[in-house]
Amino acid sequence: MRLLTCILFFTSAICCNALYFKLPVNTEKCLKEEVHKDVLVKGEYEVHPVSGVKVHLLVTDSNGHILYQKEDAADGKFAFTTDDYDMFQICYKSSSEVQGRLPDQDIRIIVKRGVEAKNYEDIAKTEKLKPLEVELRRLEDLSESIVNAFAYMKKREEEMRDTNESTNSRVLYFSIFSMLCLVGLATWQVLYLRKFFKSKKLIE
Repeated sequence: MRLLTCILFFTSAICCNALYFKLPVNTEKCLKEEVHKDVLVKGEYEVHPVSGVKVHLLVTDSNGHILYQKEDAADGKFAFTTDDYDMFQICYKSSSEVQGRLPDQDIRIIVKRGVEAKNYEDIAKTEKLKPLEVELRRLEDLSESIVNAFAYMKKREEEMRDTNESTNSRVLYFSIFSMLCLVGLATWQVLYLRKFFKSKKLIE
């Protein structure tokens, strides 16, 4: 039951994401998403036209590299494959020189990644696969993506565990150092006060 739950979770995570939102005039909205290494990402967008308003679409990674851009975007598609684990963002920027109040633009975007981004119909035609073979290929790719996701989660867990252990060690050493400093300071104060009182002949 637990394994089935995990499979359903990762299947839903791999499925495409369709988003609808409104873009006011002369504003910018960005969508961000994390993607693993060597993952195919496909996007399909549609911008509801408004007279006198232009929308610039820009897709970049975390390093600022341009993956796709379109001036005066209306509708279209884009695709790219990630070279490493990264976060990409899709930005819509609206601009208009028309004075007065203009209606918001309706934006629709569908983002597919991993197994959902692959066109298995084209693969079947190219490799002359039967329907059952295509389904097996899709399940194989899905299983591979789940295994990669688990491997990445395990790697992140190891990195976080190492960070926690390193932090605990540093806190322990800092606490010991602080205690030694306090003990040394207290000892110095006692010796100093004893010497001071002896000089004033308040104690023998």
